[in-house]
Amino acid sequence: MVSSQVIILAIIATSLATFISRFMGALTSEKVSVKSKLFQWFNCVAYSTLAALLGRMIIFPAGVLADSDLILRLIVLVSCVTIFLYPSLAINQDVTAKK
Repeated sequence: MVSSQVIILAIIATSLATFISRFMGALTSEKVSVKSKLFQWFNCVAYSTLAALLGRMIIFPAGVLADSDLILRLIVLVSCVTIFLYPSLAINQDVTAKK
């Protein structure tokens, strides 16, 4: 197989795997309570996987990211986490101020 064909096949395979899992999640989402232990477990697994991948990208970068300094990658990480958490912090402060 030519290199471009392998890449196209990999994209198709990963797309199918993603869409099938999302479709199955959409079908079963009504049956799982958000407060159930099963849902909380999946939530913890998802966040821990994301944290592990981000940690790996920052500590052991590959490709172009490897050319950047560690301090720069850490500054970007802290900035992104702050931007991500800022709306929820602002909402919590607004809710407590109205009480």
